[in-house]
Amino acid sequence: MSIVDAVLAHQDGLKIISIPFVAAFVGWSTNWLAVRMTFYPLDFWGVHIGPLPLGWQGIIPSKARRMAGLAVQSILSKLISMREIIEVMDPRLVAEHIIEEVDPLLDAWTDEMMIAHHPVLWSNLPDPLRRMTRVRVRAKLPHLIDDLMQDIALNVDHLVDVKTLVEDHLEKNKELLNRVFWECGQTEFRFLVHSGWFFGGFFGLLQMLQWFLFPVWWTLPIGGVVVGYATNWIALNLIFRPLNPIRLGPLRIQGLFLKRQDAVSESFCRIMVEDIVTLRRLIESMLQGPQSERTAAIVRRHMRPLVDGVAGALSGTMKLLVQTTLGPSRFAEIRESVGDKALAEASLPFNNDAFAHERAAVVGSLIQGRMQQLPAEEFQDLLRPCFKEDEMKLILVGAALGCMAGFAQLLLVFGVG
Repeated sequence: MSIVDAVLAHQDGLKIISIPFVAAFVGWSTNWLAVRMTFYPLDFWGVHIGPLPLGWQGIIPSKARRMAGLAVQSILSKLISMREIIEVMDPRLVAEHIIEEVDPLLDAWTDEMMIAHHPVLWSNLPDPLRRMTRVRVRAKLPHLIDDLMQDIALNVDHLVDVKTLVEDHLEKNKELLNRVFWECGQTEFRFLVHSGWFFGGFFGLLQMLQWFLFPVWWTLPIGGVVVGYATNWIALNLIFRPLNPIRLGPLRIQGLFLKRQDAVSESFCRIMVEDIVTLRRLIESMLQGPQSERTAAIVRRHMRPLVDGVAGALSGTMKLLVQTTLGPSRFAEIRESVGDKALAEASLPFNNDAFAHERAAVVGSLIQGRMQQLPAEEFQDLLRPCFKEDEMKLILVGAALGCMAGFAQLLLVFGVG
């Protein structure tokens, strides 16, 4: 008589057969919960008893800044420097775009600044001279903007801290940080969940055989611990191990995540250049970040000659009249005002989504190509941190739930209690 026949002939045959099905469910549910607890909740859920927190926050959101630094910045810093990002975006092309965007606004800006600083002079200036001033501004600005972008490209490492930019943005946008990990590792996360059925069922068959031969009450809770622990541990290791491909005849065996390096690289780079290290965010970081004073100094230095050039366009008596009327201090004030206006409106040209996406695609293509060439040891650093930080905690949660399921089966199915 086969083991199956022997089990069916047993007085508790149907109850014994239920063991692998319960184990499969335990394997699936504990793995599902492990994935869920990795991402959610975004904010701490629970209570604090004195300094002791009693509750849970998703592993990734709870350590958002650290995760951003470990997984995102550690990968990004190996692929491209800040200066390379600016060079690939092409400073001359960016300068041309700036001029194209601000050109329709130049006349209004010129009038605005002159009226603000010397309305009487500007209103009494003959129309031909006002037009000459506007023309002079329009003619001189492209050269100044081009020089400005070249200067920024040379000094960008001192103007933008990409690590801080990435960490600050992802710390404030935990959902976006979750998206980075989910889109890069969704295949592996789904495998982690679905594999629970298989591994749990396999261990359940062994547990069923053990119960048939040795039906001692404590073996079901202990078996639940083994199922909950082992299904999580095995699945996590299959995602990242073996690190490098192993050939077994026609088979090529490698960690699931590592086998998808090309596809993961595409997802990672797309999110990075479209939602995190964007052209607009780089400009905002230069203007508002820790090194904003350096940026302001560079912008003002390149904009001051604009006023000198306009004054130089005025001829003879009128030039003398303007300089006499304004005086040295007022003239210097207007020069500073031009720099302030340039800083205030600096981000305006980068509201053009089409241009931003086009430049992002160029940068993304370069990063993606380099990421696809990373050694497996470095590539795994993208996803590994979100498991490694609290990997044992997740495995132990699975073991605890497996133990609870074992007790529930013992009480509800076998009536032992």
